[in-house]
Amino acid sequence: MGKREELIELKNKSGMNWKQFSEYYEIPYRTIQDWEHGKRKMPNYVLRLMQYKMKMERLLKMGGNDDRK
Repeated sequence: MGKREELIELKNKSGMNWKQFSEYYEIPYRTIQDWEHGKRKMPNYVLRLMQYKMKMERLLKMGGNDDRK
């Protein structure tokens, strides 16, 4: 799976629309659009940080227990 597909999957899992998603990660909406449409390449570290942030916030909401591993 490419970074573009991973970005879309992450957004879908979040339950947010693209505008909310861009605001949540504090990334300009236009940049998110360009990544989604393949007009610009997303740096690997950005995708990993986005995934990490979402996972950590989910863990905090669950009280630190992630039984889904």
